[in-house]
Amino acid sequence: MNIKKILDKALDKNNFQNLQGYIDFAQHYLDFVSEHLQAVIISQNENYYNFYQYDKQGNFQITRPINSNLMYKTDTFSVANKKFIEMLINMRDVKPTLEIERQILNNATYTIQQSIGGALDAIEGGKSNFARKINGDLFENLIRLIINETGIKAKAGIVKVPVIIDNIEEFKMNYQHDLIIENLDEIKLIGSIKTSSKDRIDKIFIDKFLYNKLTEKDTPHIAIFLHDVQRKNARKENEYGVSGTFLPGHFKGYTIKLNPLDGVYYCDIRPSMKTEKILKDHIKTFDNLLIDDIWKFL
Repeated sequence: MNIKKILDKALDKNNFQNLQGYIDFAQHYLDFVSEHLQAVIISQNENYYNFYQYDKQGNFQITRPINSNLMYKTDTFSVANKKFIEMLINMRDVKPTLEIERQILNNATYTIQQSIGGALDAIEGGKSNFARKINGDLFENLIRLIINETGIKAKAGIVKVPVIIDNIEEFKMNYQHDLIIENLDEIKLIGSIKTSSKDRIDKIFIDKFLYNKLTEKDTPHIAIFLHDVQRKNARKENEYGVSGTFLPGHFKGYTIKLNPLDGVYYCDIRPSMKTEKILKDHIKTFDNLLIDDIWKFL
């Protein structure tokens, strides 16, 4: 297996029809990077982030930042992915209680998606926007498959919201959502699933406000993000670091002055989200959604 073949697999959505397909791809990718990288570059400012550099077959391309505290090595993942599936299947009846179990839920999700993202970083520069679109679509699908594995039916789709004027339905507004969870034909939860909040956080808050205003309901809205870091623009060619893409001021402003979201979840949570007032009260790691929060919405 070489990076070109792995890239071809990542570009074919038919390889990701079910959760096992995602796991199989991640295992192939981890097997490859364990032996065939040109280099692993350590971030100069947040040292637990790494950049993988591919060899000549991958045009010496360098990946996005990867959190080494979350990204499994190939041997560990081969064990953890089995426990991951087992916990998801039994989640409704047997809640994980150990910290290591929570870590598996969070880290396995991160590892699977970053394996896809890392592979797509081997694409030729002119096709980067195409790769970004595929990466985002596959992450949305991954999260829905994970939730479905717990026994909760999750889907994407369009919600048609009637606009009533003087007790008469004048027209409908269509809302496209990444995540819709229903119970007895009633929408219980709406979610946004994105690889990062960059350029999106405003819309998520506004969507909740408008949807609930138009429907005259209080439907819970959540957001699920993979991370909020990117490669830092460096002054020198061979300097590699990370910078955050999260906008804390926007998040706090919308939370206080517009409406708070009903849950915000990250696989790779930023340090400030654990310590800063308002942020720490509204943002959690992804395992919290699967173990505790999602069941409260049903």
